Amino acid sequence: MRTIKLTTAQAVVKYLVAQRTVIEGVEKPLFPGVYAIFGHGNVTSLGVALDEHRHDIRTWRGQNEQGMALAALGFTKALRRRQIMVATSSIGPGALNMVTAAGVAYVDRLPLLLLSGDTFVHRAPDPVLQQGENFGDPSITVNDAFKPVVRYWDRIVSPEQIVQSLPAAVSTMLDPATAGPAFIALPQDVQAESWDFPLAFFEPHVRTMPRPRAAADEISAAVGLLRSAKRPLIIAGGGVHYSGAEDELQRFAEQHSIPVVETVSGKASLLAAHPLNAGPVGVTGCTSANELAARADVVIAVGTRLQDFTTGSWTIFKDESTRFIGINTTRFDAIKHRSLPVVGDARETIAELDSQLSGWKSEDSWVSFARAETGKYHAYIDSIASLTALANDGLPTYAQVVGVVDRDAQPNDYVLTAAGGFPGELNNGWRAKHRNSFDCEYGFSCMGYEISGAWGAKMALPKSEVISFVGDGSYLMMNSDLYSTVLNGHKVIFIVCDNGGYAVIRRLQVNQGGRPFNNQLEDCQPAQLTYVDFAMHAAAMGATTETVQHIADFPAALQRARKHDSTYVIVMKTSPDAWTGGGSFWEVGVPDTSHRPEVVAAGEAIREAKKQQRVGW
Repeated sequence: MRTIKLTTAQAVVKYLVAQRTVIEGVEKPLFPGVYAIFGHGNVTSLGVALDEHRHDIRTWRGQNEQGMALAALGFTKALRRRQIMVATSSIGPGALNMVTAAGVAYVDRLPLLLLSGDTFVHRAPDPVLQQGENFGDPSITVNDAFKPVVRYWDRIVSPEQIVQSLPAAVSTMLDPATAGPAFIALPQDVQAESWDFPLAFFEPHVRTMPRPRAAADEISAAVGLLRSAKRPLIIAGGGVHYSGAEDELQRFAEQHSIPVVETVSGKASLLAAHPLNAGPVGVTGCTSANELAARADVVIAVGTRLQDFTTGSWTIFKDESTRFIGINTTRFDAIKHRSLPVVGDARETIAELDSQLSGWKSEDSWVSFARAETGKYHAYIDSIASLTALANDGLPTYAQVVGVVDRDAQPNDYVLTAAGGFPGELNNGWRAKHRNSFDCEYGFSCMGYEISGAWGAKMALPKSEVISFVGDGSYLMMNSDLYSTVLNGHKVIFIVCDNGGYAVIRRLQVNQGGRPFNNQLEDCQPAQLTYVDFAMHAAAMGATTETVQHIADFPAALQRARKHDSTYVIVMKTSPDAWTGGGSFWEVGVPDTSHRPEVVAAGEAIREAKKQQRVGW
């Protein structure tokens, strides 16, 4: 057997470089880059190895470990899981900073390879800098904190272990049934140790996306159920995008006259103007989608894990006899709420169902109802998004800000957001004119993704205009990758809307009977109420900035941003109280007893609404 003597770190990098994938017929690296912040746990070995391969795999300097891992996810999501980025940190706080990003990847089913330094296996110098000692188990380090939020976890304690561990990690990330983050801890001493690795381990390996086929009996059962349906409804989830099933979904819906509603992750599966697209569903959804959910007799859930924001905490399906068909690569998701499971790739499964449903369509009256309701939804959005519909406080609303970008949408626009009030506003008000043009991280609702994720998205889509909507709260929580976009020449347009704090959570707080407390800046007992000049702050990081005083001036500002060749930040004061309506019930925990009658009343309303919930199992 031919071998090559390498350190563990060198072997890790050499293996990653050898992994290839095919995108639209072109062979490309499976791992195109590494986001890195070096410290004593990874600079002397892994850092050296990455430097040796700087022409084979690009290393990008991060500003914050969580941010760079979120950027990796923004990159991967923009490419629909076709390529995987790597994030590496030192030990201790650097590693733990990535746990939140691992949680995002875990919840959103996104592949991400995390490589972290670790303490010495031989323990001779223990305790080392940044080591958290476990009194009862010396084998535990802070890296064990990743175990609940990754799909694959390993600690390499001998160089030859990577021959088994790295292929297992890659396979886990690429399998659509287990897609998610993989974590590998690399102790400092083991990184530097060498071994005679087999050359075959580093041979180029072209990876393809598995497309598991559903069992024939599951397809047959789904066909039988659908043929009995009069009012079927499709819920398009993120799996539609990851499978590349958009064409098949549209063809299937058209052939069988089935209205389609979209989850946050599934948005832009169909164009918003398609006559069968009934809009976003659930808590951040619209009246048309939720009305259809209330009347549907068979629901086809495609590539969705049916989280509470999609199902209105399982209250939007009013008909107790409604049946579900779960099309998913993961059986765990396919069987939810007594769904008839069809475990397989979305694209292939939809095509098989289509071939066996020849001649069957839903009732004409059902499609007519869907179109009428959808027309009301679009009319409502048009009315609140106009430039003249100011809020009672005279400030522009989120709906107006989104409306400007919606009306100005260009073929290469890629719109992105994450937490706070923007997910609901964009899910309703930004109406996709192009497929795969939207990213809202709302599985984990991670504040800060708006900036870091946008950096990664621009890296993945260099020819697209990436437009990120950011609230003041998210901006303050994590803004350092705005500098990353400037430093590395990745232009992003950031629209920063300042409504004075965590306004959407204050809305929840007040709507459930609480007093305004600790959410808006004015309600957090400040010693000195000081507002941030976000334009000045962004300018200090090298961005071109401007502050828009009136919503009527925003369209021109957006055009200036489009024409600019580097990161551009537009800042506006917006209303903290004006929100788009049309969503559904959402269950939150409200006290049974309280000295505030408003809280008691809110609790009673929650318990009354819960009577509409479907029993899960």
